[in-house]
Amino acid sequence: MSDSDIKDDVVNIHDLHVEYRTFKGQLKVLNGVNMRVGKKEKIAIVGETGCGKTTTVKSLLRILASNASIHKGKVFFNGKDVLSMNSEAIRRLRGSGISMIFQDPTMSLNPVFTIGSQMKAVIMESGYSGAKDKDVQQNLAVLALKETSMPDPERILQSYPFQLSGGMRQRVSIAMSLATPRDLVIADEPTTNLDVTIQDQVLKILNERVENKGSSLILITHSLGVAREISDRIYIMYAGNMVETAPTEQIFTKQLHPYTKALMGCIPRLSGGGVTEGIPGRIPNYLAPPKGCRYALRCPGATTRCIEEKPEYMSMGNGHNVACFLYC
Repeated sequence: MSDSDIKDDVVNIHDLHVEYRTFKGQLKVLNGVNMRVGKKEKIAIVGETGCGKTTTVKSLLRILASNASIHKGKVFFNGKDVLSMNSEAIRRLRGSGISMIFQDPTMSLNPVFTIGSQMKAVIMESGYSGAKDKDVQQNLAVLALKETSMPDPERILQSYPFQLSGGMRQRVSIAMSLATPRDLVIADEPTTNLDVTIQDQVLKILNERVENKGSSLILITHSLGVAREISDRIYIMYAGNMVETAPTEQIFTKQLHPYTKALMGCIPRLSGGGVTEGIPGRIPNYLAPPKGCRYALRCPGATTRCIEEKPEYMSMGNGHNVACFLYC
């Protein structure tokens, strides 16, 4: 990781280790995560539930749970070391640098305040020019809702979250995140609780808004199909490690890691061919994870070396990286 890489990237995460303290012991979740996001780049993080996707982005925002601790690693945002920032710098980071769209909008919208009061509070904290003026707040909130195709935005601003449908609440979350300029938007499974017909609308709105605002995007998803639709580059994550990354189309045409190949084999095909069986096994126990490759116990091609040693994250050229001894 060079100084020029850190300065050129919006996000640069290097060798990040995160553990969670539980009554059973320390859960060693992130195991040396490396990730970068360029300016105006849209990346997706794809992996199974519990692999550490949300923990990675929460480390960037410094909103990890109280029982979590960062044991090792570096996290940079626009060239600045996030882990060494004081509370005031972190407040500015969350107010004007990064916004996050959470998986469940009912958890991020306060039920006792109107949509308008919540959106205006976010705008006021953004540091945007004139954002403390109430008329500016009103105009920006209305414009943001219009940009997400919300009908009658003035009425929506006077409504409470429980008065809106799930799709409308998610659009409000997107509007709130992009009401003022942001260098980075994080979307954590933004369509999980929505109907299929609404999912496509929300993804299109998110994609359009991010492109029009010139923001970078980190999309967390279980779906390779969703990742293909939106992202420029995909990170494949398994049990606290990034095992492969490549430009989106390369992931679909030339998978290198056995886990990526297994994920691709789980995608239903329009041509039929029966129901996919999934990937045998499960992610390792984070209380006592394997010291080598964490995918080794599920990998049909694993060797003794895979079990004993952790593979390095290697460049295969053309922006394609993989962590597997098959390519050493």
